[in-house]
Amino acid sequence: MAKVSVSQGLKGALRIGQTMTVLGRTGLGWLGGHRPPAPRLLRETFESLGATYIKLGQFIASSPTFFPREYVDEFQGCLDRTPSIPFSSIRRIVREELGRPLEDVYREIDPVPLASASIAQVHAATLVTGEEVVIKVQKPGVETVLLTDLNFLYLSSRVVETLAPRLSWTSLSGIVEEIQQTMMEECDFIMEARNLDTFRNFLQNTHNEDVVVPRVYHDYSTRRVLTMERFHGVPLTDLDTIRRVTNDPERTLITAMNTWFASLTQCEFFHADVHAGNLMVLDDGRIGFIDFGIVGRIRPQTWQAVSDFIAAVMAGNFEGMADAMVRIGVTRESVNVDALAHDLQQLYRNMDRMVPDESATDWQVNEADDEVNNILMEVVRIGEDHGLHFPREFALLLKQFLYFDRYVHILAPEMDVFMDDRLTMLH
Repeated sequence: MAKVSVSQGLKGALRIGQTMTVLGRTGLGWLGGHRPPAPRLLRETFESLGATYIKLGQFIASSPTFFPREYVDEFQGCLDRTPSIPFSSIRRIVREELGRPLEDVYREIDPVPLASASIAQVHAATLVTGEEVVIKVQKPGVETVLLTDLNFLYLSSRVVETLAPRLSWTSLSGIVEEIQQTMMEECDFIMEARNLDTFRNFLQNTHNEDVVVPRVYHDYSTRRVLTMERFHGVPLTDLDTIRRVTNDPERTLITAMNTWFASLTQCEFFHADVHAGNLMVLDDGRIGFIDFGIVGRIRPQTWQAVSDFIAAVMAGNFEGMADAMVRIGVTRESVNVDALAHDLQQLYRNMDRMVPDESATDWQVNEADDEVNNILMEVVRIGEDHGLHFPREFALLLKQFLYFDRYVHILAPEMDVFMDDRLTMLH
């Protein structure tokens, strides 16, 4: 685990004091009769504890391979929206980071933020040379809070593993270390800038002119400040506006999906957070991928197993699905592939009851969509019942598939993703 420097010690001690105060308040509330279900109580406590725990809640929400379903479901509501910090603080941070007067770099900066999350705040601006940009600024003290909280969680998890050795297989401390790595990468805007450059090179190497990423202004970027090109467009889910910039929303979606699929094998990483706010349809009809703070990496052999799993799903080959899941997962015991295939087949039969017919109401269709997503999560559960533990990268992949499944229902409801030969990576 990363260590907190001596200069950060007092702030770290203060943070631990704040944490214990919040936990004490939660305990008193419990004694006083505030006893919601455990998942909700934990979410409320995490949100009170701030940045690190909000991010931890989001990790839980995106990690059905690690946590019980009721917690995964509850933490879907753990939103990364926090109050903005004063613009005077933003100006001070940017000036200190760039080491020059702001007037030498920016003609103007909008004091009203475009977004404010737990780690950073984003402002629109214009460079002195006229280009429209956005400035992503790390909030003060974030790294100290993250390091203090995560070191505290790491030590706590090691104590729990020592007292309850059977939990060592779940590797709580390993999960905390992975969370720390992910969070600290998000704090390093130089790494995010490098990710943007790498993805742009991937687009150029694959001759993809229909997708763009923001240009980074490296001279005006540091570890805590990222200046990049501003895009104008709408989220991928805004069908009405998309129809005004393109007469083929379905093709737009296919382009986005094929680009993401290609990155799995032809780029160093894949975008691991393709929610609607991070996929934009620009005013000129191109697709913009933004926010590369969270990326995933998958080994070629793991992706081959995932591809085989998808192919087996398409063919209704349950033995093939089971075999691929064994290759994707990690286990300490031998897995009965035939038994796993049998359980998958039983699950598959349940799906037939969840496909709405043409007379179904909108409510019934939405309910069916939710059930299909639950089925996908159940696949992971079945694997775990047979002794398989899946790497988080598999959960990240699954989460992105679910995002794209949602976009298909909005932009191309009649498209069969398993049969459409325009989706190159599925065939």
